[in-house]
Amino acid sequence: MLAFHNDPAIKAKYLTRVEAHAAADEIIHGTYWERGKGCAVGCTVHSSLHANYETELGIPRMLAKLEDRLFEGMTNGTAKIFPARFLSAITPGADLSRVGWLFLHWLLTSELASRDDPRVAKEIKACADVLVPLTKGEPCDRNAADLARRAARTKASEVWTAAADAAYAADAAAYAAYAAADAGYAADAGATAAAAADAYATAAAYATAAAYATAAAYATAAADAGYAAYAGAARRQSYERMAEKLLQLMADAPLQGYFMRAAA
Repeated sequence: MLAFHNDPAIKAKYLTRVEAHAAADEIIHGTYWERGKGCAVGCTVHSSLHANYETELGIPRMLAKLEDRLFEGMTNGTAKIFPARFLSAITPGADLSRVGWLFLHWLLTSELASRDDPRVAKEIKACADVLVPLTKGEPCDRNAADLARRAARTKASEVWTAAADAAYAADAAAYAAYAAADAGYAADAGATAAAAADAYATAAAYATAAAYATAAAYATAAADAGYAAYAGAARRQSYERMAEKLLQLMADAPLQGYFMRAAA
């Protein structure tokens, strides 16, 4: 599968569509597609079906799920322009098959809050390791992915706040790999990739808000308006950092079609 089915006209059609929705203030949070308004996915494919990204645009469902999750975590102003930025970053004819896995591996190894916490570091690394073959376009070890995700989930239940959410993010990423290794579960990979992003954002919120409230005072501080505002800002910023990384990875995806032939 090549981006935009190797046809620049397809990119132009959908980019024009989302830009028109943005200009008309029709890109909104919380609704897929209703009465001419919707979220990033809805305003792109005029439905709630992430699978339509593959049939209509040649973009893997995993990336549609990630776009959906990141969009919903952004502030209104940033979210409104994200669908156009998402499509603009992709070159017709690009091979996007490894982008989602590169994103998840980056999340677990470079960005995830508390990834080095000794209570969860080993489990997170194991989950990151099972993603490595997928970042190279190779099949992963399904049994290793299953063991890694189970260990991460168990560890998450034993710890709390940022470390727990970091472990849950690793669990979700490893489950995406596990699902991708089985055709019967392949559709789950995108959903669990989005879940990993969501868990990371929560971990980032907790980790950043730790500067506001100590662990001992956590229960009291959680109800404090200042804590909530601090954590909320950290969570939004984590979504925006993830969005920038995803855009970069899509822009850097190798070309297999139209533009490669044109360059030759």
